[in-house]
Amino acid sequence: MNIACVNESSVFTMIAKALACASAALLSACVTSTVDEMVYNKPALGIGDASVVILGRRHASDYETEPDFVTCVGDYIASGDKTITVISELDFLNELYPWFEPRTAPLHPADIERLLQQKPVADKMAALKVEYMIWLDGSTERIGGSGSMACSLGGCFGFGTWSHDANYEATIWDFTDKAEVGHVNTKATGQSYMPAVIVPIPIIAPVQGTACDGIGQQLLQFLSSGQQ
Repeated sequence: MNIACVNESSVFTMIAKALACASAALLSACVTSTVDEMVYNKPALGIGDASVVILGRRHASDYETEPDFVTCVGDYIASGDKTITVISELDFLNELYPWFEPRTAPLHPADIERLLQQKPVADKMAALKVEYMIWLDGSTERIGGSGSMACSLGGCFGFGTWSHDANYEATIWDFTDKAEVGHVNTKATGQSYMPAVIVPIPIIAPVQGTACDGIGQQLLQFLSSGQQ
């Protein structure tokens, strides 16, 4: 039987260094973000008893705006102003099937008139009281990565890091006036870390959540402008 002896002080040195890295990561795992807004024709008195639907763009089978981001923005608006009725994306798609599937969904405000010529669509939109339709387009992507980690029966030691970029655009359609009334863009970048001292500890930068808050806040201000 071979017995490998390990210098105890070197083990403690490794642990101390790893803990120092973890502490540094906790302090610097942050997100930077920017939000640009261009809106016009805000609802003078808010949207009243009308409703808003938020949809993610899905132009192809290999591309879609993440459903959880769409849900996040809807939840932000609904929780920020209880008077605003936000129709969930899934409920709306089920109610209007198949007119808002990727191959049939309107790409431009001018397409609204064509849609409303379909009596089932016009009746359903009237029943749902949809006044604003907000299209979300974009994604959060992981970029790069560095570091190394070694694991054995005794646990893991090491340190890794990677970045995420979020880039989203919201396009606001006034369904009543059949016109586009604004854009909101948000970009967010963050660095995440994975220090490991026996057990890996992921420290994730909330990039997508920051982008959701940024775009959600601007949309909320638009929709509730008359109630500010």
